[in-house]
Amino acid sequence: MLITPAFAQAAGSSDTNSMLMSLLPFALIFVIMYFLVLRPQQKKMKDHAELVKNIRRGDTVVTTGGLVGKVTKVVDDDQIEFEISDGIRVRQMRQMISVVRTKGEPAKEKVDADSSSS
Repeated sequence: MLITPAFAQAAGSSDTNSMLMSLLPFALIFVIMYFLVLRPQQKKMKDHAELVKNIRRGDTVVTTGGLVGKVTKVVDDDQIEFEISDGIRVRQMRQMISVVRTKGEPAKEKVDADSSSS
């Protein structure tokens, strides 16, 4: 008596469509997250692993702690030894290297805005 027959019939027929439509936004969010977050992060990790793997004697390295030095010896697959000053050598885990500068690569210099406008 309280519910008309038209409302009762419409509620039972759309359960598969409503389930599909409720899952669609979650699938869309996952696809967007993959392309904006996960894929670039995986590429960055792969590039860092390749960079660390190719460290050779004579390269200039910068650690995540900010030490800058010249590689004197590759100890093994996990460690390198580099010189931070004359006669001061430090062992470092390869994964803690953030930047590798090759032998011939010069240090980057800042360009002043005033000198470029003249």
